[in-house]
Amino acid sequence: MSADWAGLVERIDAFLARLERLLPPATEPVDWKSATAFRWRKHTRGGYLQAVLHPHVIRFADLHDIDEQKKRLRDNTQQFVEGRPANNVLLTGARGTGKSSLVKAALNEFSKKGLRLIEVDKRDLVDLPDIVDLIAGRPERFVVFCDDLSFEASDAGYKALKVALDGTIAGSAENLLIYATSNRRHLMPEFMDENLEAKHVGGEIHPGETTEEKISLSERFGIWLSFYPFDQDEYLDIAVHWVEALGGKADEAMRKAALLFALERGSRSGRVAWQFARDHVGRQGGRPGGRRK
Repeated sequence: MSADWAGLVERIDAFLARLERLLPPATEPVDWKSATAFRWRKHTRGGYLQAVLHPHVIRFADLHDIDEQKKRLRDNTQQFVEGRPANNVLLTGARGTGKSSLVKAALNEFSKKGLRLIEVDKRDLVDLPDIVDLIAGRPERFVVFCDDLSFEASDAGYKALKVALDGTIAGSAENLLIYATSNRRHLMPEFMDENLEAKHVGGEIHPGETTEEKISLSERFGIWLSFYPFDQDEYLDIAVHWVEALGGKADEAMRKAALLFALERGSRSGRVAWQFARDHVGRQGGRPGGRRK
């Protein structure tokens, strides 16, 4: 090979090496045994499942003052992993009351029975058909988890989720459910002028088309679980649990400090109780780590 050709080949190799560094890595086959939880990720070559090597571990027993919601989600998930009919679940209501923690607790309890969790961001819901194809035929049971879900009218994932919940002409996947949390009961903003579309028919009030469209998405979830703000006693009960779980002492001084902490934050929620416990026990020299609500 002439010196000119050798130089050209060397330059091409160097160019390809630089170009390769700019491209995302090729998607590897999913190692289903590597984890119990996965995240759906996107790059220029498409979507792929990324294993969550250290999922957040929380138990049903750690979740206080939401007993009815806990029982219904646990029962539904148990039906699902045992191959019995089960429903998609929408968890809505006050922030910091344990909605997402309840889903994580379900994974913690049922992962040994084949349950797997796939967390999907709202903007990636358009890829739900790809996820369904990816898990088709797998022996595991999958929950697609959408946290803090809400839509605007123009969001592309809105229709993709409606199709996934009801199925296409091919039907819904038997080994997949969707669990979603939201602060909005109907997942979309509601405006005062939409009430003007309502019609009176035979003495009954019928919602307008805009309202019907918004309700149609949430209606596709077979189970609705509502969460409400905690009162003072419930908040203190949760704070005591987490202080003791982190190795601290629950006494009257701790309770007064917990109430002051909530007053400063302007909220009495499970999340605030957890944050107080970490702050309080940390100041008292308690052990590091702990489970999060």
